[in-house]
Amino acid sequence: MKRGFDRTERIADMIQQSVAQVLLQEMADKRFQLVTITGVVVSRDYSYAKIYVSIMTEEKEKIKEIIEALNRAAKKMRYHLARDIQLRIVPTLKFIYDESTAHGFKLSRLIDAAMKKSDHT
Repeated sequence: MKRGFDRTERIADMIQQSVAQVLLQEMADKRFQLVTITGVVVSRDYSYAKIYVSIMTEEKEKIKEIIEALNRAAKKMRYHLARDIQLRIVPTLKFIYDESTAHGFKLSRLIDAAMKKSDHT
């Protein structure tokens, strides 16, 4: 019988909070200020964590560049994570662009534009 959150979900939440803090306070790269963590999925053996992010820009080249920079900085973030969270195994971090948030914003803008257009007619 399950009791609320299971351990992997709790660890994913801790990783999300810790990595968000590291991005804001520890990392010197100003591009990381455009990044929002939308979710974290941790493997069952805790060796691997996929960190889904949205980025406040629509330029595909800039998004690709930021994701690559995040993955290059993943080792440094893992070091900070090990310091912040007491785990026997600190997962390897992999950053993945979350297109669903960008798609949602795009749809929202289209709806707003349609609503304004209908108000003017």
